[in-house]
Order: sequence, then C-alpha cells, then structure tokens
Amino acid sequence: MMTAEQMIAANKASIDTLFGLSHKAFAGVEKLVELNMAAAKAALSDNQDHAHALMSVKDVQELMALQAGYLQPLSEKVVSFSRHMYEIASSTGGEFTKAMEEKASEAQQTVNNLVDSTVKNAPAGSETAVAMMKSAIAASQTAIESVQKAVKQATQAAESNMHAMAASTVAPATKPAARKR
Repeated sequence: MMTAEQMIAANKASIDTLFGLSHKAFAGVEKLVELNMAAAKAALSDNQDHAHALMSVKDVQELMALQAGYLQPLSEKVVSFSRHMYEIASSTGGEFTKAMEEKASEAQQTVNNLVDSTVKNAPAGSETAVAMMKSAIAASQTAIESVQKAVKQATQAAESNMHAMAASTVAPATKPAARKR
C-alpha cells in the first residue's frame, strides 16, 4: 500500500508533469505563431513587390514571364512553410510522447512494486492467483509496449511520407514549363 507521503509525492510529480507539458505546448504554439507571422510578413512584402512589377509590364510575354517567375518560388515557400510547421508539431509531439512514456514507465514500476508488496503479504495457497495477476500485468505491459512501438512506426512513416511529398512537390515546380507555340 502507498503511504500518505508517497501519494503526496506522486501528486506533486503529476502536477509538475502537467505544468511542464503545458509550458511545452505553449512553446510550440509560440513557435507556430512566429512562423505564421514571418510567413505573413514575407507574403505581404512579396505581393507588394509583385504588384509593383505588374504595373511596369509592357506586353503579354513579359506578363507571362513575370507570373511564371512568381509561381515557382511561391511553391517552394509553401513547401518550406509546411516543413517548418511539421517540424514544430513533430518536435512538440515528440516531447509529449517522451513525457508520456516516462510516466507510463513510472506507472508500470509502481504497479510492479504494488504487486510485489501484495505478493509478500498474500496468504498461503494463493500462489495461483498471484501467478495469474503477474501474468495479466506482464501481458498488459507487453500490449502497452506494442502500442508505443506501433505509434513510433506510424510517426516515422508519416515523416517519410511528408519528406517524399515535399520532394515531389518541389521537383516539378523547379522544372521549366514547356512552351506552346
């Protein structure tokens, strides 16, 4: 059984974890806001420059060249923005995952300690029940580890897909368009 001091310490640790995660979440949001502000400022400046350039166009060919020259860097900027957003979200999510894994490990250790304490005080003849309880706990821990492993694999697959998508988006945008005559 847990003593009052152990309960207080566990509650304090939980509160510290909660506030630590809250700080990390706010830091992630702050990074996203900074990224969005930088992107908005850059877009405003680019649009102003492009509008000025449009005002000095003298013929259709110059207009088409100007538009083509504007679109390629725009697609690269969109991909870059998406990458930065993904990196921020991934980093923040990784910190949450790490904290949750640590807490899950601590909880598993607490359960194991509780089982060991219970086993020591179990009445004679309860070996079968104790063995079943230990087996159930071991199975649940194995299931938790399997889920954690699957989540990591899914995250890695999503990250690979993001990088592949970004590469496939930028590659066509950098190739010059075929001219029709």
